[in-house]
Amino acid sequence: MKDLISYIVRALVDHPEEVAVSEVEGGQTVILELRVAKNDFGKVIGRHGRTAQAIRTILSAASGKAKKRFVLEIVE
Repeated sequence: MKDLISYIVRALVDHPEEVAVSEVEGGQTVILELRVAKNDFGKVIGRHGRTAQAIRTILSAASGKAKKRFVLEIVE
């Protein structure tokens, strides 16, 4: 899942080398923390959060096979 999020976000931003995704593992939940350059922060969020919500929807659909719950947090 980490690679999936990284691949999607790198295609959206101007500075793909600054994209970093880290995992924080819990019991049934895995939190993916996404960090991008300050200039690219708005591109990842999108208007009214639509892009971020679309990424979360893809993550939710892909996590069905893993039988774990994945949560995406976009960190400044």
